Amino acid sequence: MRVDRRRFLATGVAAIAVPAQARGSRPQLVVAKPMAAPTWAVMQRRLLDVNAEACEAFYAQYVDDSDRLKVFERWGANDGPDDAAEATNDWFLLHALGGSDRIATLASRFWEGHLKQFTAARTVDVPIAREGMYYREFPVQMDWQHNAEGLTSFNVMGLSRPRDAKLLERTRRYADFYTGRDPTVHNYDIKLRMMRSLLNGSKGPMLREATPLDWVGDPFDPAPFHMEHGETTYRETLDHYADYGDVVGDNPLNLQSTTLGLNAYALGGGEGYRRWALDYLDAWVDRATKNDDILPSYVRPDGTVGEDWWKGVYGWGFSPVVPQTGVREDRNRVPRSITAFMGAVVMTGDLGYIDLWRRQNARINAQMQVVKGVSSAPTMYGAQSWYGWKPGPYRSNGFEIWYMSQRADDRAAAGAHPWLDYLEGRNPAYPEQALAADLARVAERMKTRETDTTTPQTRLADWPIGINPASVTSLVQLMTGGLHIARPPWSKTSPPQGGVPLHCRLRYFDPVARRAGVPADVAALVQAMDGRSTQVMLVNLNPREARSVTVQGGAYAEHRVDSVTLDGRRIATGGRDVTIRLEPGCGTQLTLAMTRYANRPTLDFPWDRV
Repeated sequence: MRVDRRRFLATGVAAIAVPAQARGSRPQLVVAKPMAAPTWAVMQRRLLDVNAEACEAFYAQYVDDSDRLKVFERWGANDGPDDAAEATNDWFLLHALGGSDRIATLASRFWEGHLKQFTAARTVDVPIAREGMYYREFPVQMDWQHNAEGLTSFNVMGLSRPRDAKLLERTRRYADFYTGRDPTVHNYDIKLRMMRSLLNGSKGPMLREATPLDWVGDPFDPAPFHMEHGETTYRETLDHYADYGDVVGDNPLNLQSTTLGLNAYALGGGEGYRRWALDYLDAWVDRATKNDDILPSYVRPDGTVGEDWWKGVYGWGFSPVVPQTGVREDRNRVPRSITAFMGAVVMTGDLGYIDLWRRQNARINAQMQVVKGVSSAPTMYGAQSWYGWKPGPYRSNGFEIWYMSQRADDRAAAGAHPWLDYLEGRNPAYPEQALAADLARVAERMKTRETDTTTPQTRLADWPIGINPASVTSLVQLMTGGLHIARPPWSKTSPPQGGVPLHCRLRYFDPVARRAGVPADVAALVQAMDGRSTQVMLVNLNPREARSVTVQGGAYAEHRVDSVTLDGRRIATGGRDVTIRLEPGCGTQLTLAMTRYANRPTLDFPWDRV
């Protein structure tokens, strides 16, 4: 079929038909409407570039010639291998958005180097790690708050490298530590649909009470180091974990392991990984339903949930003593597990997995009381019932619930945020403000690096995390309409966490370079979205060369793009993506009608899908 391109160029859009038999060819919509370069677009491209420059300088200073992190190596939840793995957090995500190929290369090199580094690193006193802190390229035994943090980079590698055979093999191996398929590791009880311990890994579960030594690592002098929790002696580091013994039985933090199942499936590993992840998640849905709509934090070793449902490390009743103050601190981490249920929605399209969290919040808010003259909701539960009162209704995870559901009745619980004000038409300055903030963050971290006087013998593995310059929050929000859950800005009740898949409305690909991310010179801005549509502006800043960009629905192509409206013309699509050709110096606004979560997730690039 031939189209009179001249006729459509006059209005700014043309549909070009490409022969179906041309492998990888995709029909394109051509945009030929000149547009003055928007300030936000120039800033966005600048942020992509300065991120890359700063990350390269960081790598040169903190990683050696063998791609190993230059730190004092220790085992422990505070400053162990999981913290080392986080040194290049967001680098793969930066590449998947359109950052330089060099960043992905460095991130890949670092992942391999740190695996070798902590496989070779050994403890003397901590029994489980005497033969290496990693075994089969995975932590020997740790909780899933920390395991997930250590997998922050690994769990988004597939965004840039979906056809990497080594990545698929590794993802399947890691997942099979938890599916029950690996006969040498017994973390998961298939019959009871539960993990056997909070502490687990490539050498299996801990089936005894944990000691502070298990959590802290071998004796050392904290004096030369920055200590995240302010400890000044080794005894204080042990005392921090004095109440961390109750680990036998299942805990909802273990649900973070299901991200490995999602990725194994999306990389082409087979239906079995998806089925396992959903079976385990469904077991927790059943437990919550039978527990008055509250997700329990403790499953007994026999698989039952009883009156002690609130127990366990990081559970509803977990308020350990801070050794420096003698005061108990509430450390309920159950809300973090919502990200596993968000993954279930991606795998199934069933928003019922989010309904559980809405019902839980309603159940907690039903307990509200007047405390010191203020209506307050509880955040904790123990032997004496609810406690941990905070003013106002309970809104933990309210932002995530609304983002997934897009329901009007969930919006209030999402709270106030300038990004939402922008999407809802009340804060037009937000894109430039957000990009400026991330540019400033990169500059600040570069200065911190340049003035850093620590040496490998005076810095722990968690030290470089705070200097890593990669700053992508504004890019994730503005380019993809997505959540940067690793550093959520919307609520103090949504703490930073790692190992989370990318949840977004749109992703971009360069069909010419055959890579993830927007092509060179292209900028993208999601301007509005609701449950059925997304409005995005695309701009080609190059005044001499055209650029083609493929726009996909969702990180995993889980959203179907039903149609595209461009300059008043509605073009039916009905696929997972649409390709736009932007003529030199041209840009446009698109409205994509979408059916969210209509497709099974895949990490295949658009041109590789059948």
